[in-house]
Amino acid sequence: MDATPTPDLDPRQLAQTQRRRLQGALLGWLGFVALLGVMQVLSIAWPGLRGLGVVPLSLPGLSGLLAAPLLHADAGHLLSNAFALVVLGTLVSSVYPKAASRIVLAGWLGAGLFTWLLGRPSIHLGASGLVHALFFALFVLALLRRDRPAVVAAMVAVMLFGGMLLTVLPQEWRVSWEMHAGGALSGLLAAWRWRRLDPPPPRRLYSWEEEERAAEALAEAKVIDAGTYEPARPEAVPVLWQRPAPQEERGTVLAFRRPPPEGD
Repeated sequence: MDATPTPDLDPRQLAQTQRRRLQGALLGWLGFVALLGVMQVLSIAWPGLRGLGVVPLSLPGLSGLLAAPLLHADAGHLLSNAFALVVLGTLVSSVYPKAASRIVLAGWLGAGLFTWLLGRPSIHLGASGLVHALFFALFVLALLRRDRPAVVAAMVAVMLFGGMLLTVLPQEWRVSWEMHAGGALSGLLAAWRWRRLDPPPPRRLYSWEEEERAAEALAEAKVIDAGTYEPARPEAVPVLWQRPAPQEERGTVLAFRRPPPEGD
């Protein structure tokens, strides 16, 4: 990525913009977790809602592509995903505001579709597929972009949820590793597809960069001044005198008479 520095950047305005973006992302994901809490209460009142999860290779089970991330087996299942959703979702939405909605949609549908095609015969539900999509998107975007916000966001994600790198493999029978693997694959592909959707963040120039730019501007100004006030260099010099052609008479040659010998 071309991280072009911006010399006339207002740090206060940039900080305010980033703060507003972070607050908006945090409030949005807290609202989504609150919605999951409401759905959990409704699933307790109507247990049949849990049947709307992903059922592999079943036409009715396709409804889980939309409904499965909103439903959880129990409160512990919900709480295990809630914290990760808030942290990872806030990071994605604040660092990649343009690509965030596409990453979320890819993780939401991709995890369910992968599970529907390759999952075990069971009911798969929960937002863990979306969580893995967010985590792997942050991880891959840091490797692809390598700008400071991307790297910092990925470091926070790895420090808090680094174990997700291994939960894409089969472990406990009650844990849908298929949803995890599908979400991870979806996040990876989404990161690759939309890695350039958000422009690189602007940065201030270092002192040595400012000196180099000032020197380049001064040299350019000198070139402009020279081209403005100095006469143009002539392409040819006019000839004021030409040598006569060889065949023309250029003068008279007088014969040299030798003196007579002595004694004559």
